[in-house]
Amino acid sequence: MRVLVAMSGGVDSSVAAVLLKKQGHAVIGLTMKTWAYESADIPRRKNTGCCNLDDINDARSIAVRYGFPHYVLDLREEFGQAVIEHFVEEYLAGRTPNPCILCNTYIKWDALLRRAQQLGCEKIATGHYARIACENGRYFIRRAKDLDKDQSYVLWGLSQEVLAQTLFPLGEYCKSQTRALAAEWGLTRVAEKKDSYEICFVPEGDYRAFLRRKAPQKVAALQGGPIRHIDGHIVGQHEGYPFYTIGQRRNLPALGTPHYVVEIHPETNTLVIGPESALYKQELIMRDVVWHKYPKLPYEGYPVTVKIRHMDPGHVGRLYTSSQGTLRVEFAAGVKAITPGQAAVAYEGDDLVVGGWIA
Repeated sequence: MRVLVAMSGGVDSSVAAVLLKKQGHAVIGLTMKTWAYESADIPRRKNTGCCNLDDINDARSIAVRYGFPHYVLDLREEFGQAVIEHFVEEYLAGRTPNPCILCNTYIKWDALLRRAQQLGCEKIATGHYARIACENGRYFIRRAKDLDKDQSYVLWGLSQEVLAQTLFPLGEYCKSQTRALAAEWGLTRVAEKKDSYEICFVPEGDYRAFLRRKAPQKVAALQGGPIRHIDGHIVGQHEGYPFYTIGQRRNLPALGTPHYVVEIHPETNTLVIGPESALYKQELIMRDVVWHKYPKLPYEGYPVTVKIRHMDPGHVGRLYTSSQGTLRVEFAAGVKAITPGQAAVAYEGDDLVVGGWIA
């Protein structure tokens, strides 16, 4: 087949591209530039992410070595509008966003599919650790063979149309195998590259500093609101609620015993704190849901395992319909620090059933 491969310049996407080439496919490489490090007025510990010149050059050198075309696509404007602005707005709304899921759903796959059509490609491919299955005419994400590297949590937003045209060449590989293949094939520049776990546009790791730069007036206006204990009395003043997340312990008043942020109320500019026990909840509401294995909820109380963050081991629960197209998850036991703005992803074994944003 003719396959357009997203190449970040890292080891995973590089091996995915070469693997497809060795399998006999006509490969075209595409590196998407979403963020301009060189023009951003930010301190950086190191040049990380998939948008710096070194990574673009690494992707291109592999394409040249293996004899397939490589293009660079500038998506900085779209990325800024769909991801960065949403990132700021979510924090200002008292939620904690996950920009990687938004980028996958609305930026990367959309750009890949449009360019694949222009180039006459039948499929698109990425270096994600996940698998795609098809049963009863429906495509759905299945967790990767390497569960330690599984990335299905950040892929729940992909539609049926998108999944039908997508390949994940590394879904059956372990990370150690990927690095071994890179070394065997002489991809020395990428074979031992470290994985990046930072938000690409916050490479210094300080989202608070990023918010101050992007929305200085709005952030400044929110400083000095009340911190209320769950029993009702005021115990201090906060620095601006966008600088706090559910479960946070730092920068809170000393009350003799550990206390945590348990609620954020932007409408009153208030933080609510309480002991660790107050962080445990037994249900959540999912909005903007995307169904995978099934077109709709099979039945009320459907049993699933739900992850509420990427590294979450998962929690036993049941799915119920809720109002206005939302889903309610009822957990068998209390789950710590359920955070609005993050994603909830429900599985049946390794199969992704449905995903959505935590409301």
